Amino acid sequence: MAAVCVSRSGETVLTCNPHLPPGWAQEEVSTGTTIMAVEFDGGVVIGADSRTTTGAYIANRVTDKLTFIHDHIFCCRSGSAADTQAIADVVNYQLSFHSIELDEPPLVQTAANLFKELCYRYREDLTAGIIVAGWDKRKGGQVYTVPMGGMIVRQSFSIGGSGSTYIYGYVDSSYKPGMTKEECLEFTANAISLAMERDGSSGGVIRLAAITEAGVERKVILGSELPRFTVS
Repeated sequence: MAAVCVSRSGETVLTCNPHLPPGWAQEEVSTGTTIMAVEFDGGVVIGADSRTTTGAYIANRVTDKLTFIHDHIFCCRSGSAADTQAIADVVNYQLSFHSIELDEPPLVQTAANLFKELCYRYREDLTAGIIVAGWDKRKGGQVYTVPMGGMIVRQSFSIGGSGSTYIYGYVDSSYKPGMTKEECLEFTANAISLAMERDGSSGGVIRLAAITEAGVERKVILGSELPRFTVS
């Protein structure tokens, strides 16, 4: 990075300071990403890629963007890594106390509303797009989208992150109501793999999780095992 200084003659001189960090090191760490969640009868499937970027530099290629909130509730994070981690920690803390007060597991909608309140209250300061998904005994499997700005909406399936712009056509044409857990896992893996092929901020491995009354089943699809759709 260059520093600008003025000489005695009044000329502007551009000098290079070797002690200053490169430009990418000053970029915000971002989970430029592809995240996704799908409801099925009895639970939800969530998925995400694993690439975390700092500008054009890949800071982490095996990030876990499926974040634990409670026993049957997870969130998928996109935006600023620091902002989304902080919000998830706060919701996890508040939901734990809420569960103790009620003496029963919290509702997925309660978790989504906590995310919505935080994202709306600090909308001028945070860069955070969240998908909240999980299972509870009242409504079963649920997916809630909390985009930047603090809105909340329940959807049968949701996609988010920089890679989602490449797969809207695919998910709209491929989604079918009433899909089984296995079909949802395949649908999610295919969609994220397609996004990873096109989006430079998405990559690494695909992390999947199926959340049901019985618990959470997690799966990792390695780079060599990703679904392929293009001829190289």
